[in-house]
Amino acid sequence: MLEVSEKTLVIAISSRALFDLTESHEVYSTEGIDSYCEYQIKHENEILQPGVAFPMVQKFLALNETEKKQQPPCVEFVLISRNSADTGLRVFNSIEHYGLSITRAAFTSGGIPYKYVTPFGADLFLSYDPHDVGQALLNGHAAANILPSQAREDPDDLLRIAFDGDSVLFSDDSDRIYREEGIGEFAKHEKKNADQPLLGGPFKGFLATLHRIQKEHADSPIRTALVTSRSAPAHERVIKTLRAWDIRIDESFFLGGMEKGIFLKCFGADIYFDNHLPHCDTARQYVTTGHVPVEIQSD
Repeated sequence: MLEVSEKTLVIAISSRALFDLTESHEVYSTEGIDSYCEYQIKHENEILQPGVAFPMVQKFLALNETEKKQQPPCVEFVLISRNSADTGLRVFNSIEHYGLSITRAAFTSGGIPYKYVTPFGADLFLSYDPHDVGQALLNGHAAANILPSQAREDPDDLLRIAFDGDSVLFSDDSDRIYREEGIGEFAKHEKKNADQPLLGGPFKGFLATLHRIQKEHADSPIRTALVTSRSAPAHERVIKTLRAWDIRIDESFFLGGMEKGIFLKCFGADIYFDNHLPHCDTARQYVTTGHVPVEIQSD
């Protein structure tokens, strides 16, 4: 049995984020649950194609192989699915086929998946369902809606994870000022409060865990980036906030409103998290992208 400790990074993922279930989901959408169940059982021995998040999952799980004697594992993935165990057999058959070390799962038979994020102790929840992601965020979890994306070309073994700043790594307090009062007042506010650390956003804990893993490896297999629309003078508060948190970001991009996609491509992000859909739309042309719908919390 897999032993998990408080140091293990636990990521909960839906079956549609892990595998390409487009065809079977179409059956569900057009013909209903009974036809979907029949379809999945009929095809349960047919291996599913990798989904958008599959390459990233492989890289995360490879961290466990860097120190084979390491117990407990560095990273664990758990499957949280609206399938039943019956229809989910095809998913587990595919997991076995690809040699993914995923052994724990919750099959809810159409029930609410996100409520099992807490019992599994997950640090992050990735799903194709924006409602489930929104509810997970409301309950204090780092969560993202995996969008149809173009995975980056020629991936290497290094795991590269990129984040937006406000409303993702940091709270939405400054983002609200920008939305409600404009860029001028935002810049004045951030310059005035440059020495006051920003409050943490939904992904602060996830970033902190990645940073801990980085420090535990002499030759870190993880590289992180901050890709933000902020520019000078609003950059100073971000730098001092990360310093106050004692968290290192490997690369930082203060783009002042420039499109982020090409920078993410150059960085080679395996996944990027942002709360603004227009930024996600440019990012997902180049890299796997997770939308963080924090506006649900702001309404």
